[in-house]
Amino acid sequence: MEFKSLHKKDKPLFDKFFRANYYENAEYNFTNLYMWREMLNLRWATEDEILFVTTSNNSMLALWQPFCAQDKIQGAIKKILDWAQKNQGDKQIAFVVVEKNFVAELEKYPDAEFNISAERDSFDYVYLAEDLINLSGRKYHGKKNHLNQFHKDYPTSEYLPITAEIIPQCREELNDWYEIHKRENPDDEFLYYEQAAIHEIFDNFDVFNLKGGALKLGDKIVAFTFGEQLNSDTAVIHVEKADPTIRGAYTAINHDFVANEWANMTYINREEDMGLEGLRQAKESYKPVKMIEKYFVTLK
Repeated sequence: MEFKSLHKKDKPLFDKFFRANYYENAEYNFTNLYMWREMLNLRWATEDEILFVTTSNNSMLALWQPFCAQDKIQGAIKKILDWAQKNQGDKQIAFVVVEKNFVAELEKYPDAEFNISAERDSFDYVYLAEDLINLSGRKYHGKKNHLNQFHKDYPTSEYLPITAEIIPQCREELNDWYEIHKRENPDDEFLYYEQAAIHEIFDNFDVFNLKGGALKLGDKIVAFTFGEQLNSDTAVIHVEKADPTIRGAYTAINHDFVANEWANMTYINREEDMGLEGLRQAKESYKPVKMIEKYFVTLK
């Protein structure tokens, strides 16, 4: 197999594989792979109507579950393991961010045994779209109050879909957000990489077929977000940023984006919390209806 780097022109091919099955994992879409391709050293190949994806660092050769028809999965596992064992050097081989269905395939695989562990920090949070729109009932009482208070404090706020005309203002809010967080965490390389990745998405917003939304106060964008359809009934939210000095901005952009752009979806996947306690609390506070489990797998 000939593995190669990822480029924008590869999106139609990846979309074909991702849409051929019902994947719930937020990692399994072209935008996410493209945003993090350099940080992860991502490579890909196709053979026999199977898409193979690998990532790597100094100590690990990481394999993603092969994307293919169900009847090809066992053969695909053999193909990628044979390739990995020939190319691992002194690196450990592991399957990463795999879904529960693929774990079942590994457990049936006859030629190897695996150590399988759930990665709680990588679980995706999934919500009912109607819950995020209506904020009904006691469990959303606090969220509803925050949203009402935002509109009371900022009655001139305006929701706008992201278009080429307002992307420059979204970039300004993006840079302001990162300046605040870089002062707090100057050595966090992830912040610098994520900022550059979002700017690159803005450079090619139409190419990625994304939907985005923004909140405008006066002549300033104070919050923005973007995402896309992940599968037949789910939208995934890739990025959400808001001015931390504007109370309720996060609640408002969360609500308005789903209400205006994703009311036709059953579920909203808001991705993982990365083990960050504040982010975990925020995502749990919206009462997910399910978590998308992801697993880390090594050879015994």
